[in-house]
Amino acid sequence: MPETPEELYARVKGSLRMPPVAEWDTFPFDGEMTPRALRPPVEQEQPRHGEGGVDCERCAASDDEYVWTNERWRMLALGPTGLPLVLMLESREHFSAPGDLPDDLAAELGVLLGRIERAIRSIGDIGRVHVCRWGDGGEHLHWWFMVRPARIPQLIGSFAAVWDEILPPVPEEIWRADVDAVVAALGE
Repeated sequence: MPETPEELYARVKGSLRMPPVAEWDTFPFDGEMTPRALRPPVEQEQPRHGEGGVDCERCAASDDEYVWTNERWRMLALGPTGLPLVLMLESREHFSAPGDLPDDLAAELGVLLGRIERAIRSIGDIGRVHVCRWGDGGEHLHWWFMVRPARIPQLIGSFAAVWDEILPPVPEEIWRADVDAVVAALGE
């Protein structure tokens, strides 16, 4: 049985350490840093936006907010941001987690993730497409595509999402052309 939140908190309270990330080329910060103190567990987690499909902004969104749609999926382009592209794929129907998908939709998702990744790589000068699943803010099932530029090794790895917030946004005309190229590649 896994450790309870209370057991975890008791075990680590006062013993947090800074990992050796400052030695990594990919770490985006210089200077002395210390981790924040870990707060004790809360009685219960806050509900996520759209919990249970109630007042879900993603369910209520119009297709014209998306750059690509089909009968079961929709894709947003966020930005321009610091990375070449940040896209988000959402299920059209409200699901909360990948494990909630029916098998046929889960199989379709696997194929679609590969198609989108290939479409993104087709625009050129892409080092890596990170396909990520975070779901702590909104309940509606979504997948992030964080697109790292080629040949800038400092931007590799898990800190790409942090670099996205630090780097100045890609010029809008370049960003729009890249979004259009991905959408065109998905149509082929």
